[in-house]
Amino acid sequence: MEHVSYVHVGFAILAMAIAIGFLYLFKEPKTVPQNAGQVLLEGYLNFVRQLLIDNIGKEGLKYVPLIAALGLFIFFGNLFALIPGFDAPTANLNTTLALALIVFFYYHWEGIRKHGVGYLKHFMGPIKWMAPFFFVIEIISHIARPITLALRLFANMRGGILILLVVTSLLLSSWITTIVSPPIMWFLIIIKILAVFIQTFVFMILSVIYIAGAVAEEAH
Repeated sequence: MEHVSYVHVGFAILAMAIAIGFLYLFKEPKTVPQNAGQVLLEGYLNFVRQLLIDNIGKEGLKYVPLIAALGLFIFFGNLFALIPGFDAPTANLNTTLALALIVFFYYHWEGIRKHGVGYLKHFMGPIKWMAPFFFVIEIISHIARPITLALRLFANMRGGILILLVVTSLLLSSWITTIVSPPIMWFLIIIKILAVFIQTFVFMILSVIYIAGAVAEEAH
């Protein structure tokens, strides 16, 4: 587990404050959007709604607040990786593991709330006589989910920051490489921006899939 510093906690709180502030600014949307902020927020929420409907159905709309909040926090947290002197809270394993555990406990809670004891059938597999074997495999699989969810986001964001720092230091090591550095740096920044969006989406879609699996009706 990574060491938690006050600076890192501060960046995490700042990312949360920005996400909440973004929602607060447009808490009373106009019928006809009058600014780009409302258009972006409505587009984002419609995207989250459609993501849940496609994977869970209309009953999945109740999870819009959770998925939308996770997406906003992760997105703004990832953006800090693009600001010199800032450290992305999502590049710290403590932050990503906390987010992953929220998803982990929540989808199990939803599965138990909806199915009761019958939720255990999700761990038994389709063949009754192999239920004990499937149960062990499923338990291991579910325990691995928050770990892989946390590590994926952490590794991509931390790795991206380190690569950017290493390449920058190499390019600035001599006047020849410094001259040709602008196009290379712009390329790396564009790749980093894409990573910000992709990693946010990956965390969101996996969270939706886990919830969908927990609340789905078993066919056997």
